[in-house]
Amino acid sequence: MTQRHPSREEARTPQIVYALFLGGIVTANLTLLIGVIVAYVYRKDAAPWLRPHYRYLIRTFWIGALYFCVVFALSVFALGAILWPLLAVWLAVRCVTGFIKVRRGLPPARPGSWLW
Repeated sequence: MTQRHPSREEARTPQIVYALFLGGIVTANLTLLIGVIVAYVYRKDAAPWLRPHYRYLIRTFWIGALYFCVVFALSVFALGAILWPLLAVWLAVRCVTGFIKVRRGLPPARPGSWLW
């Protein structure tokens, strides 16, 4: 992969969305909703090297929503108590790695992945 030196302004929006996603861990997912709306709005006009980041962010939201539903359903059986922290770690790892990649001017390693 070729590294690109991003302009600060160009990379600011995906960085904010990554931060909003991370904030969703402590705001009961409220900032996640705001972040995914911003990602949908800005993805069409984004620079070509940023489009994989928007795809990664949008997929993070929808995959996380699916995982949330599964963990919520498993909470009935007390298994969810173990899985809630794992879901938070999953979200944090995806956001931190994506944030680092956008700061370096690189696309996410695997934007289509369900894990990291």
